[in-house]
Amino acid sequence: METKTFIFISLLLASCSSAVSGEPSTLPVAPPPVATTYYIDAAAGNDANSGLAEARAWRTLSHQQLRHLKAGDRVLLKRGGTYYGQLELSGKGTASQPVSIGSYGTGDLPSVVGTDTSMYAVRVYNSDYLTLSDIEIVNYGSRRQAGRTGLKIQCSNYGLSRNIRIKGVTVRDVNGSLVKEQGGGSGILIVNEGQSVGSRFDSLLIDSCHILRCARNAIIWSGYYSRHNWLPNTNTVIRNNLIEEVPGDGIVPIGCENTLIEYNVMRNCPDILPPTEAAAGIWPWSCDDTVIQFNEVSDHKAPWDAQGYDCDYNCRNTVIQYNYSHDNYGGMVLICDNGKERGYSIGNQNSTVRYNVSIGDGIRPKPTRQGMFSPQIHIAGRVEQALVEYNIVHSNPKPADSIDRTMICSDNWGGYADGTTIRRNVFYTAEPSRFDMTQSTRNRFEHNWYLGDYTQLPDDAERQTESSVYSRKVLAADAAGYRPLRLLMKPRMLYGRQVYAVDEHSIRKFFSDMER
Repeated sequence: METKTFIFISLLLASCSSAVSGEPSTLPVAPPPVATTYYIDAAAGNDANSGLAEARAWRTLSHQQLRHLKAGDRVLLKRGGTYYGQLELSGKGTASQPVSIGSYGTGDLPSVVGTDTSMYAVRVYNSDYLTLSDIEIVNYGSRRQAGRTGLKIQCSNYGLSRNIRIKGVTVRDVNGSLVKEQGGGSGILIVNEGQSVGSRFDSLLIDSCHILRCARNAIIWSGYYSRHNWLPNTNTVIRNNLIEEVPGDGIVPIGCENTLIEYNVMRNCPDILPPTEAAAGIWPWSCDDTVIQFNEVSDHKAPWDAQGYDCDYNCRNTVIQYNYSHDNYGGMVLICDNGKERGYSIGNQNSTVRYNVSIGDGIRPKPTRQGMFSPQIHIAGRVEQALVEYNIVHSNPKPADSIDRTMICSDNWGGYADGTTIRRNVFYTAEPSRFDMTQSTRNRFEHNWYLGDYTQLPDDAERQTESSVYSRKVLAADAAGYRPLRLLMKPRMLYGRQVYAVDEHSIRKFFSDMER
């Protein structure tokens, strides 16, 4: 006993001495907690097991340990299995020891299937440095349920949630509501909230996921949207995701700053939304400094809007560049501001749309709120200082005489646009088209190509109405434009589908050739 007391006093004196002298303490440092791997096997597991080895795997998802994961912990679901219920995850990883949730074994991805009334099948809650990968998530239910999602990523009264990574996850068959005002539904829902503690995400990544047959939306946020209480998520990256058979909005960051959305594809959207519904492919709301680039959106069939891309309101400095839009009911892009919501909104400031390619858009076949309205570029409301430049809009023959053939419309939504610059774009129309700037102010058209017939051209002192380059390289090769304009893009495979991304070098060279 005396020996132990002597050792303790010696260590204490050494500590005090080092504190006085400024030298490092020689007291032992507690080792980091030992990481644990948990195994779950829907076929051969048993919840009476420890879950700490493949041979001692759990059977179900209902274990409290999964809600208190620590640095370096892993949760592995055996491939080929179907896991019914809800997978609740919360982990506190570090940069050097992230928490990871994935799969083991061979065969199909493990499938987590929500119950009939589940609002989500998987939730990542109040976590840091957590990676979820290589699983399938299904949340269908017997009927449509407002607010239903597949994967919910949430921080609530938490503070800063850092480095959540979702990679290689399939989310399919989510039976949410088709009506936005009812709460809709989604494949992936990101929620940051909190009254007592403001909460937000930093460096959230959603990469290489497949969102299939999810209603109403694919990937959407719910956060602080009012500029009176704006706590934005920062440094979000949404990349390389394939969205198929989703009828509503594709990717919609809300309350975010410095978001990068690139190399995503939305395609084969079903025409099932009620006639009241508006939706579009990829767009921010209540965001600053969003960059949307190298994406492809096609086949959008929403009853209203249905553009490939959108610079929406309560946003500053949105950049939409190097994207491909084709065969959508709406046009290539919407740039809008709801002037009636200026109480919490800053409007739409400094949106830029450049180096995008649109082919065969604006083919809405049935009446909507304004009849057959589907201009290739729609500018609505008091949009301020928008720039539209170096885009190729190739408008093909419409399948019916009643379909709108407007190239650009700038109209009223609680006000009119001011200070829009439209320069060095190629506007091609196979049938007579028009520009309708209504009461928008200080529009500047500079050195655009107006190819085809127009009932009236805008005031453009440097306008070009012919182009031997476009005639030779595009129209002579394929009047519909698909084959020659795809030479400006790089094809690639995404989940076994051939998709396209506009190549920055190729489209810049094309415009250089046009200007010679």
